[in-house]
Amino acid sequence: MQTSHKFSNIQLELLKLYANDVSDEDLMVFHNFISKYFAEKAIKEANNLWDEQNWDNSKIEELLSSNFRTPYSKK
Repeated sequence: MQTSHKFSNIQLELLKLYANDVSDEDLMVFHNFISKYFAEKAIKEANNLWDEQNWDNSKIEELLSSNFRTPYSKK
């Protein structure tokens, strides 16, 4: 059975990068850049949610004291 997988745009760009030998230093810079990009994106979305929902510090305290874990049943 043969399945076809399409690469995403980011995967294609990374494959182009992998075609070249990249130094460990450059790889670390690349990793830090990607990490920073997604962290900033998450912060921006959190700030938007904060503003849209008119949250305040009491909402943060509520979230910090909440337990969102899925309870597992004992067998």
